[in-house]
Amino acid sequence: MALDPATLGAVALRDLIASGALTAEAATSACLKRIAETEPQLQAWAYVDGENAIARARALDARRKAGAAVGLLHGVPVGIKDVIDTAGMPTQYGSPLAKDRVPQTDAQLVARLRAAGAVIIGKTVTTELAFLQPSGSRNPHDPARTPGGSSAGSAVAVASGQVPLAVGTQTGGSVIRPASYCGTVGFKPSFGLIGRTGVLPQSPFLDTVGGFGRTIEDVALLVQAMAGHDPQDDATEMWPVPRLLDAAGQQPPLPPLLALVNLPGVESVMADAMSELQGALGDRVHRVDLPPAFTEAEPARRRINFAEMAKCYYSFERRGAAQLSTQMRDALEEGKQILARDYLAALDWRRVLNAGIAELLTRCDALLCPAATGPAPLLSDNTTGSAAMNGTWTLCGVPAITLPLMCSDEGMPMGVQLIGRRGDDARLLRVASWLMSRMAETDEAEQRRVG
Repeated sequence: MALDPATLGAVALRDLIASGALTAEAATSACLKRIAETEPQLQAWAYVDGENAIARARALDARRKAGAAVGLLHGVPVGIKDVIDTAGMPTQYGSPLAKDRVPQTDAQLVARLRAAGAVIIGKTVTTELAFLQPSGSRNPHDPARTPGGSSAGSAVAVASGQVPLAVGTQTGGSVIRPASYCGTVGFKPSFGLIGRTGVLPQSPFLDTVGGFGRTIEDVALLVQAMAGHDPQDDATEMWPVPRLLDAAGQQPPLPPLLALVNLPGVESVMADAMSELQGALGDRVHRVDLPPAFTEAEPARRRINFAEMAKCYYSFERRGAAQLSTQMRDALEEGKQILARDYLAALDWRRVLNAGIAELLTRCDALLCPAATGPAPLLSDNTTGSAAMNGTWTLCGVPAITLPLMCSDEGMPMGVQLIGRRGDDARLLRVASWLMSRMAETDEAEQRRVG
């Protein structure tokens, strides 16, 4: 069966492989072919392990033919951000200070992916130590623009059809923003849903694992496969893994009510697009202002991030500060200057702000806001873009999802972000599915009218 990996999502691919209509080897080969064709321009990969990926796919095909049980991700190719350990495969954090680092064990989430039947294609490009220094990756919609950061390679790999799924991490906006810039679905689940053993720690209070896919069902599948208690990560708890894939395929019993959050810093093109979206949704959306306390969210998140980064990255600084970017050195210096009193006070804001979110969600099913301030900036701006639309939700630990519903006049993607209550990831996915369906119906009606 001929396969164009740019046209199939992970769920569709998995079902074809499980039915025998397609082999895991054919799916993997198609992804590797696509990478070979597009990688010189896009630079999404730090390392591609084609030989072992094909061997793994063949073993999975043999298992299915033998009648053995297949996993949640059987035969599906996946990219892993290069801050996440993979046994026998380089994990170099986007920094020369980790050159030639090859871990001997998988991160817990990678072990879960393998157990679910995933084919690990390789490591996707990250910014330096998952911070703000731009990487070499290019936006597939316009190579003159950034794909965002720090999960740049993962977003590019999915958006360009190189793989159907890729894993990222978010400490500020590093899943949601690249998904918006590159036109994919990006899902940052609730803090603590996915264990982080084997993931480079930058800010343990904030670091959250998430993923990229082509559909809501795809990211639900990926996150469900990675989720679960991690004995070495105190942020996780011993609760059953939520059935996220089932939730993503469901519509809410009643049409949801959304609260469109007014946030400062939105570019005019994004503001206009959000107004159009509000008009299309009619009485299912109303505008709200966040409580005044939310003005403290980004300063608190920054204090936590920089103070913890100064501690977590001390070993890199000690080994070779001269090999760190100026931006990284400045951030580490700022982190060292933060008083313990101010750091501890910043930690308290998660509880305070989540009380405000809970109050808003008594009157609606999800919060709605832009996933980024606007379309992807030009590479010449030397930035990965602003996380102004994301950092508050990362601090709060609540689930957030990007939906590729809008574009600029130049045709660049712009995502919509939905935010839910912490721990209520399944409900958020149902609301997201409703919104995608609602907008698809609106588009079809408009096309019929114009036609």
